[in-house]
Amino acid sequence: MSKPMLVFDMDGVLVEVKESYRESIRATVLHFTGRSVEHSLIQHYKNQGGWNNDWKLSKELCSVYGKEIPYDTVVEVFNQYFFGHNGVPGLIEREKWIDSTGVLARLNERYDFAVFTGRLHEEAQITLRRFATHLNWVAVIGDDNVAQSKPNPEGLLKLMADHNVVYYLGDTVDDAKASKAAKVPFIAITAPGGNFAAFSPAHFIDNINQLETVL
Repeated sequence: MSKPMLVFDMDGVLVEVKESYRESIRATVLHFTGRSVEHSLIQHYKNQGGWNNDWKLSKELCSVYGKEIPYDTVVEVFNQYFFGHNGVPGLIEREKWIDSTGVLARLNERYDFAVFTGRLHEEAQITLRRFATHLNWVAVIGDDNVAQSKPNPEGLLKLMADHNVVYYLGDTVDDAKASKAAKVPFIAITAPGGNFAAFSPAHFIDNINQLETVL
């Protein structure tokens, strides 16, 4: 008999990405506009919802600073910063695994694990191979595995078709919207400025290390 399933968003939930994805946004905008973006402005956009795609957010911030850059060009430059280019290491190498207490290994004995993320599938797998090979991931659903991105609940609905999904853990409004649309109880990782009250999360925690306290 399969175990109940916990589904995790990745960025800000499993992995600290301030110095990887967020810094790649800043580097991309600086590249095209010469303007330095504060992390607080990026978080402001994330809190609004609808900005799960960091390429689109980078393009939008370039527009805010008066530069209309083709989307494909933004993607190319962003990826050079993120994955590395011309011998310069990628910012992905700065990522940090948030679980510092072994909480996930303990919970993996009682729950199946899956990921539903706005990352592309292989980008999520790169990070899981780096930090979490000791855990059993039943499924990993990236943005290229669904027809409609979050906040659409498609990824959660796919998981629910074959598994007993009991919680979705996320840190953005888009995560909360997807969870509500799929009728899956939501555990909110309280990112700075995040307002989840309208989505009635089952629980609030500061970070993944507190997860045992609400299960």
